[in-house]
Amino acid sequence: MTQSHARAGAGLLEVEVGAVAHGGFCVARHAGQVVFVRHALPGERVLARVTEERKGFLRADAVEILLPSPDRVIPPCPFAGPGACGGCDWQHASWEAQRRLKGQVLVEQLRRLGGLSDISDISVMPLPGGPLSWRTRVQYAVDGEGRAGFHPHRSSDVIPIDRCRIAHPAVQALPITDREWPPGSTVEAAASSAGDTAILPRANRTGPPSGPVPQIRERAAGHEWRLAAGGFWQVHPHAVEAFTATVLEQLAPEAAERAWDLYGGAGVFAAALAPHCGPVTVVEADARAVAAGRRALRDLTNVTFARGDVAQVLANPRWRRVDLVVLDPPRSGAGRAVVEAIAARSPRAVSYVACDPAAFARDVRTFGELGYDLTAVRAYDSFPMTMHFETIGLLTPR
Repeated sequence: MTQSHARAGAGLLEVEVGAVAHGGFCVARHAGQVVFVRHALPGERVLARVTEERKGFLRADAVEILLPSPDRVIPPCPFAGPGACGGCDWQHASWEAQRRLKGQVLVEQLRRLGGLSDISDISVMPLPGGPLSWRTRVQYAVDGEGRAGFHPHRSSDVIPIDRCRIAHPAVQALPITDREWPPGSTVEAAASSAGDTAILPRANRTGPPSGPVPQIRERAAGHEWRLAAGGFWQVHPHAVEAFTATVLEQLAPEAAERAWDLYGGAGVFAAALAPHCGPVTVVEADARAVAAGRRALRDLTNVTFARGDVAQVLANPRWRRVDLVVLDPPRSGAGRAVVEAIAARSPRAVSYVACDPAAFARDVRTFGELGYDLTAVRAYDSFPMTMHFETIGLLTPR
């Protein structure tokens, strides 16, 4: 990477863009200072406008492309770009390039945070359907004039839109962007695998829905769940099938083996495991998810639910024996206490389902310190056009 310089009189930095970084940025340098540049691609020369100055680094948007990458494309959404909607990070990259960049991010995180210096290239696999029209859960912000839209990156402003190009067609068809909402509120839209749709107005981003909470049906692993429309479910319509198949392949359950489904939600992985092994215990803190799971899986007599915080549940000494573990923590990861509690039970295999590569890498390092190696990795582009993706890693005792 060559030294960059400021273009005189323009108030912009002219930089050569280097490697991709976790977070939807690429890394450049100006006068020895790191610059995290959005809307750029590795190898490009761009004019970048600084959007934030922090101690030790800058954030910037590429506002003019002087030397484009061959991976650059015209964004399919007119609301994508510097200062516009912040929901998508990579609309300016071809879908193949997006997946390649995500694979590079995963490898870098596993090397730097996971301590795996010998990790090789990892391919991020596409899911069916292409990079648009996939998202089945969308949350809209409402501006001061009652118009629905999205926030720019790292901003509380609202960009009104006509429709979201990555939203599922059933979500795009809902009457949200063509009507007025209470200023400052939010509106959540949901579409399900069973064909249900719902609109959930909220007074603010974190508040409860205004009015009755509708339910929607989701189908997977031969079962049907009835869930609150705002409850958790994978937002890509093909994600559940791909993830459950991968977990089954990695764990290869046998008839008498005991399994844990940790942070198990409504028990989707438990439903997939139950026909192939012995007792399966789902540990989940959310009461609504546990109730939905118990209703949906009442025919599976070898599945039980334990409601509670995973770390607290596993701290109970009666949880002594387990052969297989599905570990599907929130974005922050499982953390040392949970990893130690799992390793102390000496499971034969752990299938770790991760939505954040940095948290995954940190937990992989902890597993490594406790005698478990990362022996297989499968990654899916379950969030096309964004920086996000899913990683499923197999950890086995060395």
